[in-house]
Amino acid sequence: MQNNKPKDIRTILNKEWIFLDGGAGTMLQSMGLKGGELPETWNTKYPERVKSLYRGYIDAGSMVITTNTFGANRLKYGDDVEKVVSAGVKLAIEAREEANKDTYIALDMGPTGKLLKPLGDLDFEEAVSIYGEIARIGESAGADLVLIETMSDSYELKAAVLGAKENSNLPVFATVTFDSSGKLLTGGTVKSVVPLLEGLRVDALGVNCSLGPKEMLPIIKELAEESSTPIIVTPNAGLPRTENGETVYDISPEEFSDVMVEIGGLGVQCLGGCCGTTPQHMKMTIEKCKGLPFKPIEEKNKTYVTSFAQSVEIGPSPIIIGERINPTGKKKLQEALRTEDMSYILSEGIKQEDNGAHILDVNVGLPDIDEPMMMVRVIKELQGITALPLQLDTANPKALETGLRIYNGKAMVNSVNGKKESLDEVLPLVAKYGGVLVGLTLDDEGIPETPEGRIEIARKIYSEAAKYGIPAKDVVIDGLTLTVSADATAAKTTLDTVKAVKEELGGNTILGVSNVSFGLPHRELINSNFFSMALLNGLSCAIINPGNEAMMDAYYSSMALLGYDESCSKYISEYGEKVKEVTQVAVMSLPESVERGLAKNAVEAARRELKERDPLAIINEDIVPALDKVGQGFEKGTIFLPQLLMSAEAAKGAFDIIKDALPEKQGDKKGSIIVATVKGDIHDIGKNIVKVLLENYGFNVIDLGKDVPPEKIVQTAKEKNIKLVGLSALMTTTVVSMQETVQLLRRDCPDVKVVVSGAVLSQNYADMMGADHYAKDAMGTVRYAEKII
Repeated sequence: MQNNKPKDIRTILNKEWIFLDGGAGTMLQSMGLKGGELPETWNTKYPERVKSLYRGYIDAGSMVITTNTFGANRLKYGDDVEKVVSAGVKLAIEAREEANKDTYIALDMGPTGKLLKPLGDLDFEEAVSIYGEIARIGESAGADLVLIETMSDSYELKAAVLGAKENSNLPVFATVTFDSSGKLLTGGTVKSVVPLLEGLRVDALGVNCSLGPKEMLPIIKELAEESSTPIIVTPNAGLPRTENGETVYDISPEEFSDVMVEIGGLGVQCLGGCCGTTPQHMKMTIEKCKGLPFKPIEEKNKTYVTSFAQSVEIGPSPIIIGERINPTGKKKLQEALRTEDMSYILSEGIKQEDNGAHILDVNVGLPDIDEPMMMVRVIKELQGITALPLQLDTANPKALETGLRIYNGKAMVNSVNGKKESLDEVLPLVAKYGGVLVGLTLDDEGIPETPEGRIEIARKIYSEAAKYGIPAKDVVIDGLTLTVSADATAAKTTLDTVKAVKEELGGNTILGVSNVSFGLPHRELINSNFFSMALLNGLSCAIINPGNEAMMDAYYSSMALLGYDESCSKYISEYGEKVKEVTQVAVMSLPESVERGLAKNAVEAARRELKERDPLAIINEDIVPALDKVGQGFEKGTIFLPQLLMSAEAAKGAFDIIKDALPEKQGDKKGSIIVATVKGDIHDIGKNIVKVLLENYGFNVIDLGKDVPPEKIVQTAKEKNIKLVGLSALMTTTVVSMQETVQLLRRDCPDVKVVVSGAVLSQNYADMMGADHYAKDAMGTVRYAEKII
């Protein structure tokens, strides 16, 4: 009997403080959970101990209790997942009833431990299904909300949110794990994650795990600047270390709660703890913070289009949207779409990025192709080689939905118009998946001849979007560019519309610029001058060819003249001593192909080079330096994980062509390295990334998989005469297994070097467990391997 089931948490969210609970794994360890033992098994094995975990936080004053289901999914538990999840929820309900408190029960959902395709082997829809199953079970068992936490990949984050929303009616909270540089594992930032989650309509968002409260402060401040959604902050109790075989954390409840007071003053609405925090940490935090002035989250009038790792803000300065991936009037692209020549399509994307595009338009609509299928394929492959956000450009509702569903970020959507049919088709999709919507100023009566008529349609689009919860900031108005050869007043009407949207409506605008010159000679002269005029009138976004020199000349000069280019720095960098280079698709070099992650181009380039050069020279002078350049970019944060892995795949394709031409002794690997995820841990994301990179640097990798006992690692190291072992752990509860493995290697294989990595590790932790090296990322392991072997 759930007498204490509280009212919907959304009724108090953003109106008063919400205090969550603290860590689970370290608390269960104190109750006897062994290193490598799966915490969720205790829901059925030791239910009273799990209930006492919940009671500890309820008695400390926590308003939200997270269920012991963080890793409970069918990948780990198979057919037992329902039993494990249901038990975790029901024990929390029993604890609430026994305490006689109206505590909220949050269904805890953590990462699957796998990377999604194309970086890993987990299909996006399978991930949605996995999380959907957990949500259904949790809601049926009586959970009050879903808490998605510790997410390090925005794509899996999106799958989890969709899974929860499509399979339950529960409120959804979501938190991610940033590293000390403020990035996700796959490169996401606060400015890319917040728009994604807000577009997906989560009820609260924030940050948890990985960092202590002090280290989180810069991230929290940025969250408070960017988010219009209530913010959750649940830090670790500092950095972990081992003591008598157990994981312990250094920040005391007193110190933790003092910093949480500072965090509470930054505009946060929900406070809690993560790894290493205890009921005492939360009790002191609640006592000190409950009397602080509560600051509701405020609307931030910022418009972002994002990818998995980058965000483009519309409004502060004009944005270039590359128009070249659109088959209208482009015979080569039409043929590429029909023959599924992805190499040409991807190269068009790369050229536009090189030429200064901020967003890429993607239109694959031809009458004789499967547009939804092609939209999905082009989006996925483009997002493998560029971090630029995309504009999904289609009149096909099915193509739009399939594209929005699998897009990794918050896309721009081109377009909707004032017709009821268009509004009814497009607005629900943007409301569900998020997006920045292009609104065309036309309706059933056609295109108004006056700016006033177009503004009225703009107002209608804003109004209809608002009914679906789409804010005005996420609607960009297209004043419609018509050709002046047919109507001498067409350009001025468009320019006046652009100006009116900015000044009267306070909105952002977009134009397809080149339409103005149809039917006229020397079109780029008309286009570039019209572009400059539009910028003067406040144009926010221009859909142009960034490879057209006249258009980009107009852009950079206008940026300088209108005050968008401080100290004229961009203009000077473009025209000071610049010699423009245009990448030719057909002759892209091998290093370029590897750096860009274009596998097909890399294979073709390798075949060309083999006709004239020594195979070993190609490897040493082209492939390895290209991989090094990409690796350095990754370490600096200018290249992101998807691009890193695609470059590795391109290098592998080239190497497979070249190695057949090598004498056998020259084709030998540098040496053998063991990689493994330690006992009790099923998360193999980091390990798999390291494996791919090591192989592409010429090492033979012996992958022992996940949940690997220490004895197996030691035995393999002895049998294979291994010089280096790489160990990975993601969960706090499994770092004890990592320490056991290191100690056993030290005892039985004293000459073997050990490199450790994982989200819960630090240099101090690695030193304490006796590892030889701590790698903060995948390239760190590669660099150490090159040093050792």
